[in-house]
Amino acid sequence: MHRSIRRTPRVLAAALGLVLVGVTLTSCSAGDAPETVRFHLSKPEAIPYFRALISEYNAGQDDVEVILDSSSNLQAGFLRGNPPDLGLLNYNMEMARFMERGALSDLSDMPEADRVLPEVQQLVEQYATYPGRTSVLPYSVMAASVIYNQEIFEQQGLDVPQTYDELIAVCDRLTAAGITPFYGTFKDPWTVAQGWFDYTVGGEIDVAAFYEQMNELGTEVGPDSPVSFQKTLAEPVDRMKVLIDNYANADAASKGYGDGNLAFAKGEAAMYLQGPWALGEIAKTSPDLKLGTFPLPMTDDPEDLEVRVNIDLAAWIPEASKHQEAAREFLSFLFQQDVMDAYNAAQLGYGTTTDAAPVTDPRIIGMSEYYAAADFYQGASKAIPQTIPVDNYLQGLALGSGVESTLKTLDADWARLAFRR
Repeated sequence: MHRSIRRTPRVLAAALGLVLVGVTLTSCSAGDAPETVRFHLSKPEAIPYFRALISEYNAGQDDVEVILDSSSNLQAGFLRGNPPDLGLLNYNMEMARFMERGALSDLSDMPEADRVLPEVQQLVEQYATYPGRTSVLPYSVMAASVIYNQEIFEQQGLDVPQTYDELIAVCDRLTAAGITPFYGTFKDPWTVAQGWFDYTVGGEIDVAAFYEQMNELGTEVGPDSPVSFQKTLAEPVDRMKVLIDNYANADAASKGYGDGNLAFAKGEAAMYLQGPWALGEIAKTSPDLKLGTFPLPMTDDPEDLEVRVNIDLAAWIPEASKHQEAAREFLSFLFQQDVMDAYNAAQLGYGTTTDAAPVTDPRIIGMSEYYAAADFYQGASKAIPQTIPVDNYLQGLALGSGVESTLKTLDADWARLAFRR
């Protein structure tokens, strides 16, 4: 029987302090032959925090030694029957493939599963399910929307827009004042997909319902199908092009993510279509800059406002693990609420459980009401298989490619891939 470890505020503060100053600790273990649990974590900025937790856990009991694994090839591990014993990483279509094949064990009997918000657990099921199992437990959610410079808005007497018409009016007033409305970074394809495409599409259509129908249609997707990229996404993508062509910086084609963070920190634009991960980079240049967030309005009804989310970290334990019980105990340790709250506070994430602490950071609090009401969607670009180069297609749109031809190509790629399957 493994000895339970509970955290104290003093220990928690110490662990969080390690995150902030970048100090890492070396895992230690007690006992002659502790059971080894290999813990896979692939988010570099989270490693110091979880390394400190691992060290604390190992020092607090004699039966298990948790070893951090941040470099193994996940695909190869599963194929060889030697995956890590516990994973905590971004939940995406790659992990969904493991789930739907039954490679991840059932965690539904764990108390931690009962604490996860149903609407957040449903985000997992939008990608894939396995009959009778809850195989993935969301740990942290990142909510993303328009980052805006509150000082510029206040100086220009602008309110946060809640409809598409209001958004265009704000952009026109900013342009008239000689201020760039949006800072674009089209040199990096992913920034077009994550922000411009995901926000405009998610602001206008039901993303989950769209892809559910697309998956059902499979090879039948095309210009005459009930839904398709050409038919369903034409209007939001047209509006995306309006914003890009009329209200982005003229040199966006040559600017990358790092350029955008620096320029926005210097006040070179009023709005920035990026996630909370950019806020820390912006703060390196302008730590006192007043920033806020709001969902990009794409319709004329404020009730349609939603924010983009992704499961930043999610926990799972493979069926092939020979140390499932020990992995479960460490999972329970990680899911203690103060541990989760400290992580989310440091990473600007949202909690996934019924007892999660509310968000307090003013830079992301503008999304709180939407997250609490489950007015959110997963990015439309992330539901497209990686074998389709969607980021490059969307970059092409930002650089001048036609909407109709690009969406037609996406339809053809989707149908072709469905045929192969």
